[in-house]
Amino acid sequence: MNILDSIVTQAASIAAIRRDIHAHPELCFEETRTADLVARKLTEWGIPVHRGLGKTGVVGILKSGTSARAIGLRADMDALPMQEFNSFSHASRNDGKMHACGHDGHVAMLLAAAQHFAKNRNYDGTVYLIFQPAEEKGGGAREMIADGLFERFPMDAVFGMHNWPGNQVGRFAVSAGPVMASTNEFRITIRGKGSHAAMPHNGIDPVPVACQMVQAFQTIISRNKKPIDAGVISVTMIHAGEATNVVPDSCELQGTVRTFTLEVLDLIERRMKQVAEHVCAAHEATCEFEFVRNYPPTINSAAEAAFSRQVMASIVGESNVEVQEPTMGAEDFAYMLQVRPGAYCFIANGDGSHREMGHGGGPCMLHNPSYDFNDDLIPLGATYWVRLAEAWLAPTHA
Repeated sequence: MNILDSIVTQAASIAAIRRDIHAHPELCFEETRTADLVARKLTEWGIPVHRGLGKTGVVGILKSGTSARAIGLRADMDALPMQEFNSFSHASRNDGKMHACGHDGHVAMLLAAAQHFAKNRNYDGTVYLIFQPAEEKGGGAREMIADGLFERFPMDAVFGMHNWPGNQVGRFAVSAGPVMASTNEFRITIRGKGSHAAMPHNGIDPVPVACQMVQAFQTIISRNKKPIDAGVISVTMIHAGEATNVVPDSCELQGTVRTFTLEVLDLIERRMKQVAEHVCAAHEATCEFEFVRNYPPTINSAAEAAFSRQVMASIVGESNVEVQEPTMGAEDFAYMLQVRPGAYCFIANGDGSHREMGHGGGPCMLHNPSYDFNDDLIPLGATYWVRLAEAWLAPTHA
């Protein structure tokens, strides 16, 4: 692997920063301590800082030469609202909060790149270091954009990276097209008529209505959507009743819908509403249908994905740059890719063997209470950021 020596030399100190962030996790739009730390380090290294976009966002500004061209590199900062099972020294000290998705490591990799850039500006143009809040359901990318991210810091393309457990360290994955799904939520309240459970003919039972509705939703996936188009409908909550001898007045369904295209999403939302209303009508019940669209699909632009792949191959070799298998997980970097071309890639996080004594008994998977970011990724991820920016802003890259 062709990792930059200057980054390897500073890797231990950056890892210490990463562990400090891990020990002090903050939820979406509450990343004040993390943002303070990021801004302080950038300032120490002589990098101008802008704060406040998306409430707690931080943007570092690195200029070199005379070119007007610019690139954005993004890392997310927020943690998850969950209890950590690990007990090693850098485990979370904030009850009910945990860096279980590796955003602490994403910040560390971009900080390591920033430290290198501060002394080695081998490019012609501007590198914007985007430290974004609230990726976990808060839509921090959307809020930074609304606050003028791309107007204040005009960039030609923007790139993001996420650690990916289960694959051997030293590998990347990137591909053109959809790589992560849209995320959407629904809530359906079925209104029936309560009665004594021993005399159900006196009421309208919403529970069998809900059961039929859940089954019917899956026919949207199997019979309305094209088989080659991806889509998921998951009913994850059903709430009804308070006593075993009472037919309830109502039943509530909640869940999620995931798609890789807005066209499939439009189809699913429309058919779900039709199915819900007509199943209720068949049983003389009524319903209230709510559908909330959260993050759009994350879609890499072809040229930028190909460019990223070339840079990765120059660092780890072509055989270690894999095809990025799309996942039904979601990512709010999608909002940035709706405004600017770019690519969102995965960097392998290993199988969990890097974890120190005192880790939880669960697997080292994303959103698992036994997860921990692999610090061995810091030099590799930072080298990718540096080489990507240098290549993008090279005079030979038009």
